Amino acid sequence: MDPLYVQVHARDNVAILVNPEGLPSGARFPDGLTLTERIPQSHKVALRDFNQGDAVIRYGQIIGHATRPIRAGSWVREDLLDLPAAPSLDGLPLATAVPPPLPKLEGYSFDGFRNSGGAVGTKNILGITTTVQCVAPTVDYAVRRIRAEMLPRFPGVDDVVAITHTYGCGVAIDAPGAAVPINTLRHIGSHPNLGDAPLVVSLGCEKLQPARLFPDGGFPILESDPYLIRLQNETLHGFGDIIAAIMRAAEKRLEQLTRRHRTACPASDLVVGLQCGGSDAFSGVTCNPAVGYAADLLVRAGATVMFSEVTEVRDAIHLLTPRAINEDVARSLIREMKWYDDYLARGGADRSANPTPGNKRGGLSNVVEKALGSVAKAGSSALMAVASQGERVTAKGLVFAATPASDFVCGTQQLASMNMHVFTTGEGTPYGLAMVPVIKVSSRTALAERWPDLIDLDAGRIATGNASIEDVGWELFRCILDVASGRRKTWADHWGLHNALAPFNPGPVT
Repeated sequence: MDPLYVQVHARDNVAILVNPEGLPSGARFPDGLTLTERIPQSHKVALRDFNQGDAVIRYGQIIGHATRPIRAGSWVREDLLDLPAAPSLDGLPLATAVPPPLPKLEGYSFDGFRNSGGAVGTKNILGITTTVQCVAPTVDYAVRRIRAEMLPRFPGVDDVVAITHTYGCGVAIDAPGAAVPINTLRHIGSHPNLGDAPLVVSLGCEKLQPARLFPDGGFPILESDPYLIRLQNETLHGFGDIIAAIMRAAEKRLEQLTRRHRTACPASDLVVGLQCGGSDAFSGVTCNPAVGYAADLLVRAGATVMFSEVTEVRDAIHLLTPRAINEDVARSLIREMKWYDDYLARGGADRSANPTPGNKRGGLSNVVEKALGSVAKAGSSALMAVASQGERVTAKGLVFAATPASDFVCGTQQLASMNMHVFTTGEGTPYGLAMVPVIKVSSRTALAERWPDLIDLDAGRIATGNASIEDVGWELFRCILDVASGRRKTWADHWGLHNALAPFNPGPVT
C-alpha cells in the first residue's frame, strides 16, 4: 500500500495514518508531505509546522494546543498536546440549527415478538430477576438446571437468563441516587424480550424488596404470587426445595413464552442502542460515521436510536445543542452534562480520566478527540428527546440516554430501553449481552481479519476506499433487521459471550 493518511475536515492540520504497519521516517505521501519519524497506524501526523501554543485541529475542532514547536511530518502524540477546557455549559446555542426532517423510509420490517402492551422483542427469553446479589449464585445454579433439563422441551424459547447484579442491600436505598439502579433493574425485569413478565427471586431481608422493585399495578408482586420465590420463606426446607420452587415457577413461565411467535413488525418498533468501546483514532472516521448513517436510516424508518456515554459527549456538546428539536430538549441535554460534571467533581475526578490506555495506543490523544469521534454515531437527524440516568426511553427518533461511558455500565443502562445493540470498536472487545443481540462493528479491517469470529461487520474498508460510509451504513441497517428477526446470529450470541449486568449506582453504599 502506498503511504496514505486520512484528513477528516478541510480545516484539520493533523491527519491519521492508514497503513496497517505504520510508516517509517522518510515515507512520502502523494501531496509531498514527508515523515520526519516513524509513526504507527492510526496515529496523527502534523500536516504543517506548529509553534508552541498553536491550536491542533481534527474533525474541524480544536483537540489541543501544541506544548512545543512541531515540524510538519512529525508524530503528534498525547504529550505534545495541552488538553483544552471543556465547552462552557452557559451560553450554548439552543435549537439554532435544527436539521430538517429526513425523508421517510418505508417498507422495512423485521420479525419480532409482539407483546400485549405493544412493545416488541427481538428474542424470546425466560428472565429470572433478582432483588439482591445474595441470591445470585442460587439463581445461577437454577438457570444451569433449567437450561439443561427444561429448555429442550420448549424449542420456541431462546434462552433462560439470570438478571443478577451487585445492588439490593448494603446501600442507602432512599438516597436520591438510588432511583437510578432501581429504575434500571425494574425496566430490565419487564423487558420486551422477556415477554413483559417477570419471575422474581428474593432473599427476603434485603432493602430492595420486590414490592419496591415492581410497585405499581403492572406486575403485582405479593407473597402469594407464584412468580415470586423468597428464599427465606419458612415453607422451603433446604437448597433442594429452593431450587425446586424456582424450577416450578420457571416451567409455568416457559409454557407461556413458548406460545409467543415471531410476526412481521415495522422497523419503527426497533429501539437501538449505540455504544463504542476500545475506540481508536479510526472510530470517528469509519465505524462511527457508518453507524451514524445507519442511525439516520433507522430514524427515517420511524425507529428509536439512542446514543449515550456522557463523558464521551461532553466535549462535543456545542455540536449537539443546536441540533435539538427545541430549546427544552437542548436544556435537558445540558442538564445531564451538568449532573455528571457535579458527580465527577464530588468524586474528585474529571474528564481527563477518559480515555483509556488502549484508546491512546490506538491514536486517541485525549477525551476531546475521543468525544468528537464518538458523537459521529448520532448521525445527522434532529435530537428529539433526552432521557435521564435510569429512565426508560419512550420517544421516537434520535434520543440521548444519559449513562456513564464504561462499556458494561452503559450497556446495562441502555438495556433498560433497547431491543437491539450496536457496538463499535477499534482495539477490539468480546463484549456481549444475554438479553439483546449485540452487533460488533470494527473500525479497522486488520481487527476484523484478526477476529473474524468476533466482529460482525468491518467498517475499516472505508479508510482504504474499498467502501463508502453509505455502503457500510446500509449494510449495517440490513444486518440490524436480520439479527432482530433471528435470521442471523451475532458472534457474541454464537459463543455465548454475555457480560454481567452492572447497573449504575451513584448513591452511597452503607
